[in-house]
Amino acid sequence: MRHEVILKFAGGDELTLHPTDALSFEAARVWLEQEFTRLECSPARPTGKVLFSDRLLAIAEAAGAEGFADAAWAAQYARAAAGVLSRPLIRVDVGASTIGY
Repeated sequence: MRHEVILKFAGGDELTLHPTDALSFEAARVWLEQEFTRLECSPARPTGKVLFSDRLLAIAEAAGAEGFADAAWAAQYARAAAGVLSRPLIRVDVGASTIGY
């Protein structure tokens, strides 16, 4: 399946990624957990439950447009997004805190 991940940042920067393949669900889950911790992201919900969409938004916000300048890291983010969401088109709007399909 062909994938496209579009990121829109608060400053207006926009980036489109085309991962060649998705990570397996388990590999994507592990990568997102590691990056969420590494970037010191906080749960968005008071219950402490963190959904995959919350992780994707928090990681993109913490990394910022500058973090996505690392092409290998950006590609891994896109592969992980495709792996956990299983959608051909994913829109991550950091400024609006939304994920669309």
